Parts: sequence; structure tokens; C-alpha cells
Amino acid sequence: MPYRKPRDGSQLADWQEDLSTIRRSIRAHAEHALARMKNWNILRDYRRAARTLHDTASGIAHLHNLTLTG
Repeated sequence: MPYRKPRDGSQLADWQEDLSTIRRSIRAHAEHALARMKNWNILRDYRRAARTLHDTASGIAHLHNLTLTG
């Protein structure tokens, strides 16, 4: 969870700002990958065994990364 500014209005420490920036970036990447899965309707009719879901989601994430790199 990102750090919040103190109630007294003071600024966060530099390391807290840096950590929050990294967390925001990771969260944005994960949300974009999930949105891509929903947009492509890949998991809409998922009828495979539940144990294969991780491999399927990983494959989708790799395809998503390939589309980003061109």
C-alpha cells in the first residue's frame, strides 16, 4: 500500500516517495494486463481445469507484453 502524506501536511520522506512510485507502476502494469484479458474476452468461456489457469494467465501476459513491444 502506498504511503500517505501525514495529516500535518508535511512531505513524505524521499524513500517513501520512491517506494510509492514503484508500487504505482507495478499496480498499473497489473491492471493493464487484467484489462487486456477482459478486453480480449480470453477468460470469458474458460472451461479448463482450474490448475491450468495460472499458465493461461501467464501466457496472456506474455502476449500482452509482445503487443506492447511491437
